[in-house]
Amino acid sequence: MSLYEDLKNRIYQGLALAAEQAKKAGELNFENIPAYVLEEPREKQHGDLATNLAMVLTKQAKRPPRDIAALLIQYMDSAGVGITSAEIAGPGFLNFRLDPQWLDGVIPEVLKQGRDYGRVNIGQGEKVQVEFVSANPTGLLHMGNARGAALGDSLASLLTMAGYEVSREFYINDAGNQIANFALSLEARYLQRLGVEAVFPEAGYHGEDLLDTVEGLVAEVGDKYLTMDTELRQEFLVRYALTEKIKMMKDTLEEFGVVYDVWFSEQSLHDSGAVRRVVEELEKMGEIYDKEGALWLKSAAGDEKDEVVVRGNGTPTYFAADIAYHQNKFERGFQRVVNIWGADHHGHVARMQGAMRLLGHAPEKLQIVLMQFVRLIEDGEIVKMSKRSGRYVTLRELMDEVGRDAARFFFILRDPDSTVDFDLDLAKSQSADNPVYYVQYAHARLCSILRQAAKEYQEEAPLALADFKRLHSEEERHLLKKMADLPGEIAVAAGLLEPHRLARYVLDLAALFHTFYNSHRVLVEDGELRRARLGLIQATRQVLANVLALLGVAAPEKM
Repeated sequence: MSLYEDLKNRIYQGLALAAEQAKKAGELNFENIPAYVLEEPREKQHGDLATNLAMVLTKQAKRPPRDIAALLIQYMDSAGVGITSAEIAGPGFLNFRLDPQWLDGVIPEVLKQGRDYGRVNIGQGEKVQVEFVSANPTGLLHMGNARGAALGDSLASLLTMAGYEVSREFYINDAGNQIANFALSLEARYLQRLGVEAVFPEAGYHGEDLLDTVEGLVAEVGDKYLTMDTELRQEFLVRYALTEKIKMMKDTLEEFGVVYDVWFSEQSLHDSGAVRRVVEELEKMGEIYDKEGALWLKSAAGDEKDEVVVRGNGTPTYFAADIAYHQNKFERGFQRVVNIWGADHHGHVARMQGAMRLLGHAPEKLQIVLMQFVRLIEDGEIVKMSKRSGRYVTLRELMDEVGRDAARFFFILRDPDSTVDFDLDLAKSQSADNPVYYVQYAHARLCSILRQAAKEYQEEAPLALADFKRLHSEEERHLLKKMADLPGEIAVAAGLLEPHRLARYVLDLAALFHTFYNSHRVLVEDGELRRARLGLIQATRQVLANVLALLGVAAPEKM
């Protein structure tokens, strides 16, 4: 438990003890203490922490909340739990101001834990799978895939830092209609490349990368497939193209800082009979019925329509394969499954959770993070994109244009439920308006101060032993408090599946550092004050680096 969490826990327990003492003295009557909150008030002038305990006790105690609050102040050992003052506000809130000395231990804690600072163990080793991107292997990764990659990878890192055992997974959609259309598209391009007239399919894939794939194929095998049976030719073409596309996806994602533990093939579910078995299992439960030759799954949610799982021609639908896939996830021992889906899959959430409930899995163990779309802005104008027509910005092009760090940070900065307007000009700018530049510049400046200190001063004792009571200015205390918040931020962000909270956290920390730097000199003549401020610099640098690493963004020492 961090210093700050330990302090809050002592105050929380102190409040409960004060209520019990008032009850023992006959001044307060209640059966049990209901759940109450102890949190930071929105307005700083209201203090450091606030509680609603007096208000939630009113019903049992049959007394006005302000009277109860006064009793809690009277019977609470404020000094013993680190409170310097308490006041009653509004209808009965209790606002506390903390003894600032508790912040003196923040820097030693950060320096002692180093790269592990911020880690918590709310997960207690629970096995969690995070599946994200899972793009159709029929083209290149695009901007939407890039956002999913940044979000999913950062979420996986966040959950790991919160004490979960995490596995990253990519689901390869290498079966179904999209692969059939892919085969027809490849065949048409292959025949055209060899001078044979061929009609390109109406629902085909128009991307230029398909032409590159066929060009490479022709260079390798020439007209070897020209006289083959159509079905066999399409099979060879798809096998060649999928191998190439999946390798390109892996290489591009690794350049983006994303390395998966598992690449799972949809086709393997069909080959192993898993899709057929899950349909049969649901049939035995009476959840599937035959209608006009097709098999339909009854809606598990009252407001949803029934869904086809096997078409009239005997071919399983994508929904059937998806049910089998999620069944497979739980069979592999994952205690919780998290999917990053595009917002257009909203209607699929209840259906999939309902199917899992039918198969004996708690639906809340399947968590879906819905992600809105990305709009690319260039020269103040929205760039229109269409994957089917082949006019879209690829992930690799984006990295070439703005770099990996800017791309990842811009995508993770916003709540997944918000549309991202990705401003190319801003992402490339070297100014305080560019959030990733602003944070990285703070880290580089911190490193510069430490290099200068090492050059000019020979500090004999470890900085962790400095007298941090010397750090009493408002700017220094705000920095210390923000660093103390990190373990709690990790716990909250992991619980809510919201890694964007950490991007905002690191921006706030960078802003507090810049404010401090503009107000105070670090390398002062006063040796003790200099050592204390260098400890503050070293700790701030460590916390910035830890959070940037979680987000998959570099922490440069020079800029």
